[in-house]
Amino acid sequence: MLSFLCFLVFLIPLCLFSNSWWLICSLLFAVSFVYFFFFPYFFCWGNLGSFFGCDLISYGLILLSLWICVLMILASESIFRSGYFPGFFVFVVIFLTIMLYCTFSSVGLLSFYIFFESSLIPTLFLILGWGYQPERVQAGIYLLFYTLLASLPLLVGILYIYNSSGSLCLYLLCGGGFAGGLFYVCMIFAFLVSMPMFMVHLWLPKAHVEAPVSGSMILAGVLLKLGGYGLLRVFPVLFKFGFGFGFVWVALSLVGGLFVSLVCMRQTDLKSLIAYSSVAHMSMVIGGIMTLSYWGVCSSFALMVAHGLCSSGLFCLSNISYERFGSRSLLISSGLINLMPSMTMWWFLLSACNMAAPPSLNLLGEIGLLSSLVSWSWCLMLVLVLLSFFSAAYTLYLYSYSQHGSVYSGLYSCSLGYVREFLLLFLHWFPLNLIILKVDVTVFWV
Repeated sequence: MLSFLCFLVFLIPLCLFSNSWWLICSLLFAVSFVYFFFFPYFFCWGNLGSFFGCDLISYGLILLSLWICVLMILASESIFRSGYFPGFFVFVVIFLTIMLYCTFSSVGLLSFYIFFESSLIPTLFLILGWGYQPERVQAGIYLLFYTLLASLPLLVGILYIYNSSGSLCLYLLCGGGFAGGLFYVCMIFAFLVSMPMFMVHLWLPKAHVEAPVSGSMILAGVLLKLGGYGLLRVFPVLFKFGFGFGFVWVALSLVGGLFVSLVCMRQTDLKSLIAYSSVAHMSMVIGGIMTLSYWGVCSSFALMVAHGLCSSGLFCLSNISYERFGSRSLLISSGLINLMPSMTMWWFLLSACNMAAPPSLNLLGEIGLLSSLVSWSWCLMLVLVLLSFFSAAYTLYLYSYSQHGSVYSGLYSCSLGYVREFLLLFLHWFPLNLIILKVDVTVFWV
């Protein structure tokens, strides 16, 4: 694990050279492919050192982080072309990659907490430095205060665990005689805000709308998964409380996901619609984890990986149309099928994945989550039916309004799409539909 970390650290001096953009992108691609062959074939921790280790959950999310960070650089070529501080941008991306790598490979709860919070700093730099509107300052403050305020009780809970059990190793944690309901809420609230759960989700659409394409990709692709990963890690401590309080979070997240799906249906901003759809998908993940069932945990991990690739690809598509039209409004950027017919195919493919059409990994994750939630309580069947229906409805709304209709009359010319953009979209879509051929990589205990 340390060898990959050293490789990422030694990429930082390359940021000082003006023409190292594509070199850094190529090296990150190389380290992603090399890490791909370090698959842990056992159901326990491997590659253990003093501070870092890796199991199946860590492996999938580290690989997702490396992949999304490479695609961030590939998607942000306009920064390099315009000369808008490209060296500092690449430095921020590499620093964010290092923080995410350390977060997912930490074997101690305290080091996990430190890196978990540190990953917010480069994300804040991305939003404040390369965001579009002046409101990006308010969006950055929303992001910072929501997540930091919720994570202070988590720090107190981690110190309490250390005082009680004398160890913070993730593979030694077990349910002991810890405190009751307040301790339980303190330990998981930071992760629920990070995912985000309904009622503490307001920072996410604001951050997405103001962030550049790279910020939206990393927010949707990886940072939302930090919350799910944290829940999976702390639940050995909270197992007996989870059965008592789980129904609260399941009901709140699923009903909230239904409300957010209805909110999606009235959005006119492309990025805002995709951001709200992320909240709706994450509500199912929260519900699956909170059932504490074997099938729910496996399927929530599969949907996290699938959503990371699919949502990141949709944000890339919205940015491609934004660069042509100068607007993200569905009213202005309509009729794209007349101007960019090749890009419409990618809109269709990624929209189909977003509504969990076969053969995407989203289908596998959603079927498993539907099974686990209905077996947990058949009363959830109506909510899940409506959630699945509106998921398809707002995705069709997004696709049809952006691709069909009359073209904006103020547009004089339009580029059909560069090879770089088609490669970027292919690298989102191809893994998303390839992984289902070997499902034990994601649904890892089957």
